[in-house]
Amino acid sequence: MSEQPGRTEPPAAGPEFRRVTTALVTGSAADAPYHVDVRAGTHPLTSDEPTRRGGSDSGPEPFALLLSSLGSCTAITLRMYADRKKWPLETVRVRLGYETDGSRGRISRRVALTGGLDGDQRARLLDICDRTPVTLALRAGVAIETTEDRA
Repeated sequence: MSEQPGRTEPPAAGPEFRRVTTALVTGSAADAPYHVDVRAGTHPLTSDEPTRRGGSDSGPEPFALLLSSLGSCTAITLRMYADRKKWPLETVRVRLGYETDGSRGRISRRVALTGGLDGDQRARLLDICDRTPVTLALRAGVAIETTEDRA
C-alpha cells in the first residue's frame, strides 16, 4: 500500500479488488483528547467529538463524516449520470441522518433534485441512489482488517 494517503494504486493482491484509497488519521491526547487530524489525499480534514461527549467540537464527529461520504457519493453519482444522459439536473441536495437503538443502525437519506426533470427521470435518479459505490459498500458490510503499524 502507498505511504501517501489518498493515493489510488493497483491492489497488492486479489484480482477482485480494483483500487486502493487511503486516509491517514492522527490524534493525540494533548489539549483536545478526541480531536484528530485527517489527511485524505492532499486534503486536510478535522474530526472530533461534540462537547456533550467530552470533545472540543473542533470538527465533525466520525458518523457525520460517514454520512458526508455517503451524501457526497450520492450527489456526485447522480450528477455524472444526469450529465451522461444530458438531463437538465441543476442541483442535488442530500440530507442524511443516522439513528441507532444500540445494536442496529439506520441511515435515512432524502434527496432533493432541481431542474426541468420529468417524472421518469426523477424516478430513475432516485433508483440510482441505491447503486452508488458508497451505498453498495455500506450495504455489503465491508470487511475491516486491523493490524498494528509500529512507529
